Amino acid sequence: MVSIITKWGNGLGLHIPLYVAKEIGVKNGTPVDITIVDGSIVVKPRTYSLKELLAQVTPENLHREIHTGERTGNEEW
Repeated sequence: MVSIITKWGNGLGLHIPLYVAKEIGVKNGTPVDITIVDGSIVVKPRTYSLKELLAQVTPENLHREIHTGERTGNEEW
């Protein structure tokens, strides 16, 4: 497949066909990591470690406990 690099604002952009976006699991607004490997551009959806995700939890965005009903098995709470 051939695509064209185009000027977007102060940078450059690359059109990603929808079938490619679906295959790698990205959509409009998805953060991606861009690296250069052996002279090629590699674009991958951004992945986060548990530590990075937990660092984003604050008292302001922490939700309350959710009651899901009575025990149905051997759960211990």
